[in-house]
Amino acid sequence: MRKLLLIEDEPNFARFLELELEHEGFDVTAEHDGRTGFELASEKEWDMILLDLMLPGLSGIEICRRLRGQKIKTPIIMLTARNSVMDRVTGLDSGADDYIPKPFEIEELFARMRALFRRVDEDEDSNDDTIEFQDLHVDLPSRTVIRNGEEISFTKREYDLLIVLLRNANNVLSRDRLLDLVWGFDSGAETNVVDVYIRYVRQKLGDGDQYIQTVRGVGYVMKG
Repeated sequence: MRKLLLIEDEPNFARFLELELEHEGFDVTAEHDGRTGFELASEKEWDMILLDLMLPGLSGIEICRRLRGQKIKTPIIMLTARNSVMDRVTGLDSGADDYIPKPFEIEELFARMRALFRRVDEDEDSNDDTIEFQDLHVDLPSRTVIRNGEEISFTKREYDLLIVLLRNANNVLSRDRLLDLVWGFDSGAETNVVDVYIRYVRQKLGDGDQYIQTVRGVGYVMKG
C-alpha cells in the first residue's frame, strides 16, 4: 500500500481528500500546519506528498525547497488556488513534480498521481546510468550534467525536461507531450509553461539552439 502525506490547512477539504484517497487504497496521513508537515515529510518515508501552497507556519514553496535541499526525492504534487503561469513556474521551480489548481475534479488528481507514479517507476527500472549527446555528458544517479568538462546547474524541472528531450533525441515532441512526460499536465491550455522552461534550459546550455530546435507549429526536438 502506497503511503501518502497530505499537507492541507482547510479541514473540510483535507478530510474529503483523505477519504477519497483511502477509498482508492492509499495509506494517508493528513497534516494541517506547514512546519509540522515539513517535519513529517523529512523524517518519514513517503511514496508521494500532496502539498497545499498556502499554509500556516511554513508555505508549500518553502517546504518544497527545504525537502529538495535535503536531497529528498519524494514525488510532490502541489495543490493551490493560485493559477497564474508564474505561480506554476515558482511552484515547479521549488521542486514540485506537478501542480494542480483548485478547484479540481478528484479524477484529475488520481490521473496525475498515476502518471507521476509511472514516471517514478520507469526511472527506477532504468539500467542506464549515463547519457552522451554531442558534448553533453549526463550522470543520471547524481543528476549531473557536464559540458566540455564543466558542470551545468539545473533546477529539478529544467533537468527533467532536458532528460526527456535527450531520451527522445531526434524525435519531435509536441508541447502537450512534453507536459505529459515532464509535468503530468493533460491540458493544452498550459503549454506556455513548456516554452518558458525550454528558454531556461537553452540559456543554461549556452548555445541552446545547437541542441534544442523549435519545430514551428509542433514542438521541440533535441537534434544531433
